[in-house]
Amino acid sequence: MKAPVSWIKEYVDLPASVTTEVLTDRLTALGLKLEAIETAGAGITGPLVIGRVLTQEKEPQKNGKVINWCTVDVGDANGTGEPQGIVCGAHNFGVGDKVVVVLPGGVLPGGFAISARKTYGHVSSGMICSAAELGLGDDPSTGSGQAHGILVVPADGPEPGTDARDFLGFGEEVIEFEINPDRAYALSLRGIAREVALGFSGAAFTDPADRAVPVVDGAGYPVEVQDPAGCPVFGTRVVTGFDPTRTSPAWMVKRLEQAGMRSISLAVDISNYVMLELGQPNHCYDRAKLDGPIVVRRAQAGEKITTLDDVVRELHPEDLLITDGSGPIGLAGVMGGASTEISESTTDIVVEAAHFEPTGIFRTQRRHKLGSEASKRFERGVDPLLPGVAADRVVELLVELGGATAAAGFTLVGEAPVRPAITIDPSLPARISGIDVPVEQTVRLLRAIGSDVVEVPSTGSGQAAISVTAPSWRPDVNEPHDLVEEVVRVVGYDQVPSVLPRRATGRGLTREQRLRRRIGRTLAGNGLVEVVSFPFVGDAAWEALGLSVDDPRRNAVKLANPLSNEAPAYTTTVLPGLLEAAGRNLGRGASGVALFETQTVARPADGAAPIYGVDRRPTEAELDALLAAVPTQWNELGVVLAGEYERGGWWGPARAAGWDDALAVVARLTRELGVEVAVESAAAMPWHPGRCARISAGEVTLGFAGELHPNVCRAYGLPARSAAVVLDADALIRLTPEVTPGPVFSTMPLAKEDVALLVDDSVTVGAVEAALREGAGELLESVRLFDVYTSEQLGEGKKSLAFALRFRASDRTLTAEETAAARDAAVARAAAVTGAVQRA
Repeated sequence: MKAPVSWIKEYVDLPASVTTEVLTDRLTALGLKLEAIETAGAGITGPLVIGRVLTQEKEPQKNGKVINWCTVDVGDANGTGEPQGIVCGAHNFGVGDKVVVVLPGGVLPGGFAISARKTYGHVSSGMICSAAELGLGDDPSTGSGQAHGILVVPADGPEPGTDARDFLGFGEEVIEFEINPDRAYALSLRGIAREVALGFSGAAFTDPADRAVPVVDGAGYPVEVQDPAGCPVFGTRVVTGFDPTRTSPAWMVKRLEQAGMRSISLAVDISNYVMLELGQPNHCYDRAKLDGPIVVRRAQAGEKITTLDDVVRELHPEDLLITDGSGPIGLAGVMGGASTEISESTTDIVVEAAHFEPTGIFRTQRRHKLGSEASKRFERGVDPLLPGVAADRVVELLVELGGATAAAGFTLVGEAPVRPAITIDPSLPARISGIDVPVEQTVRLLRAIGSDVVEVPSTGSGQAAISVTAPSWRPDVNEPHDLVEEVVRVVGYDQVPSVLPRRATGRGLTREQRLRRRIGRTLAGNGLVEVVSFPFVGDAAWEALGLSVDDPRRNAVKLANPLSNEAPAYTTTVLPGLLEAAGRNLGRGASGVALFETQTVARPADGAAPIYGVDRRPTEAELDALLAAVPTQWNELGVVLAGEYERGGWWGPARAAGWDDALAVVARLTRELGVEVAVESAAAMPWHPGRCARISAGEVTLGFAGELHPNVCRAYGLPARSAAVVLDADALIRLTPEVTPGPVFSTMPLAKEDVALLVDDSVTVGAVEAALREGAGELLESVRLFDVYTSEQLGEGKKSLAFALRFRASDRTLTAEETAAARDAAVARAAAVTGAVQRA
């Protein structure tokens, strides 16, 4: 939404000290986020003047293009007073029109310098400008169907030779806001100005909708509303004697262009101007083209309409229409029909202003891909009290600017929906936000946003509460916490105190979470890359995997609202997405892939889930029935190895992945987890029947690994003999033994002792080592055999075993006496058990 600052200040008496930057900062804090601040005419230098077209000669060119050779009166701006010769390729202007001309020496936005140059056989001394070329923008969705072209200045605009900058509003600042969907009231100058007055509490606000509306007497143009739910309010006024030759005044054209819209014709411009001013879309019909009363109804089978953009649209039964005796004449709240469009001969006009239910308008514009300025407002929620006000304002401008006469009578069918009162504890904003907001301030701020506030006795504690009726233009305010948000945003979110979060009291990751991370780290450490794919499949995936029609994996959970009709089910195996990822990477030039993924898979439960009411809590039996209908889910681990597994180079040729690499991955993973598995030959799709292995632990089948079937490789674009692994990750985690605590390491110095023991050949090293450990006691840290010696000097049937004994205490440095005693005790125990004799 673009809002000229000068237009805002017409409704809000802001102090002179409030700059545009201060204004936008405050509005951003209130929720109207600043998108940009534009200064019209920035980047334009040199002579830019008003001109009048004196002559216009059309000259066809060899390339099929037709140019206009024009002479333009620019007054004395060119220094000679003579007409300026200019070549122009646009055709939406004629002799006598006033236009904007940039003379040689001028520079347009983007650094486009203008000079006198020869083109199409003429010397073109300047340029006749369009709105886009002047940086004023251009609105392609005005609904007129008129092509873009030269900016034509109204007849009452400045005289030729006058500097065009003041007329164009150059130098004025225009604020562009990003409007949230729940703030439809801010898609108008009325709404933005109200927010400005709210943000600067001392600024007086003049509501442009505060006007006397004629008494509703039903004597306006007749209306019948057959769908009051879709159209709660519909109003009409009639004007006669409108002069279709009159053009829009310069001030209105300027305002529209500053707001990002393009001037079309006086009647259309008035309609758009009132929409920007009040936020209420409206529409003007040529009364002479209407056939009987206006009827608001839903579309019927086979009906069509030609909208203002000259497109024939087939209608849907849910489309809300504006119709007359001839059929549809407008898509309600979206766009009017071409059959009743205002034309150059229109003299009598029916002005319509209505209120439509937002959801229906949203669905209609999405269905027909026909977004418009009107639908943008209606689908967000427009003030239902505005139709009468907007219709009266349009009539006023048609009378004032178009010479029309307001016909007697005002038809207004229906009533605006009544806003329910909201009871709230006035201390709630302070309790929720942590800001010190007194009750009096809460009441004052709620009234400032337009709410009616009444004090009512509170039930229970006896503490006073307040009853708040939100304003008609705020359909987003419906419960106490919406009111809290309103109070806090005005006080300022920057006033909310900062509170550090308390330290989490949990115990960290669960055992399952730790083991899932260990699985990922193990696979990544062995060169595999983790991927994440969509878990949605269709029949094409089962065909690609070669699953038989009775394979239980084909029995998948169907989704009520799938992302794609080609993949309407939740997968029962991790393989489809993983194989697609592998094929996609190989197809884009990868020489080989080693991928893994852990994904939730599901199988449908028996029977459909029961549907209970929401008026009570389900019984325990009902909850059990609900849980029984929840699909069975578990985590499945998948691995795909395809293409080069080991790269080639000067050290040797490359090696492709094979079934043995898949089994090696399983071996490394199960060894890391401490799970003992058995591997046996099996036959299961999508694996090659002769190169598939079942992975099991006891009676539990964990999954399969091996070479993929050749048909599967072709279906997914993988090289022959690609391999895959599928394991039940949850079962693997359940079988993983608990990790026992490791040894506690001491930081005290190590004491070293070596002993050589003479024993019989029949005595084993293990027996001697066990005896040494037993005798040394708790101070012994390790025993290591470092030498075995035999010789004739030792005697027949004897051998010498040399052991390195290492002693350490956890709390002190061992003395020489303690170390010697522990060594001697170890030797003594070895002598007693094995007959060992210590060598000198």
